[in-house]
Amino acid sequence: MSQVNLLPPDILQGQRYRRLTGLIVLAGLVVLGLIILFYLVQVGRLASVNSDISAQQATNAQFESDIAGLSKYENLQSEAQQQQQLLSDAYQGEVSYSGLMMDMSRVIPSEAFLSALSVTTPGSTSTSTTTPSTGTTSEFIGSMTASGETVGFNTLSQWLTNLAGVTGWENPWMPTITADNDVKNAYMFTSSVDLSTAAETPRGSGEATSGG
Repeated sequence: MSQVNLLPPDILQGQRYRRLTGLIVLAGLVVLGLIILFYLVQVGRLASVNSDISAQQATNAQFESDIAGLSKYENLQSEAQQQQQLLSDAYQGEVSYSGLMMDMSRVIPSEAFLSALSVTTPGSTSTSTTTPSTGTTSEFIGSMTASGETVGFNTLSQWLTNLAGVTGWENPWMPTITADNDVKNAYMFTSSVDLSTAAETPRGSGEATSGG
């Protein structure tokens, strides 16, 4: 059996237009919904990023506060280092006078005595002297001179030998020797030695900052 459409053609065309319009509207609503969904997703992501930025800024602010609080210790360390350097400079070239006197008492021959003793320590001012025999250079931090009297000429030789045997005492020499006319076989003398860096105290040589 065949079907016959009795509707007029203009009515059929209107129905087709309405169906097409409905499909277009529906498609537009779907696209608009997708746009709104995409916007909401991006807004959520932006809020999350802003939250992370705020948290990082708070962390950075805390770090800056901690650094500012610790800067005083850095200043104290710098000041302590400066004071340490001043102390090292003040003690540079220091010798122990008690140690010098003890060494001197050990090296004086039994047939000799000292009438005068002078120690010169220029501190941080040191001089370099070249020893002709070896060509080496030694740093001297001072000198020590002594005058006295001995019995017997050999005692003078022993005195110089004893001076040379003390660590840090170098270049012993005897510029003057005078016979004592009032005492038989007695000689008055003056002697001198250079004090090298080996005679310094530990803090004088920079090995320690206190004591010595």
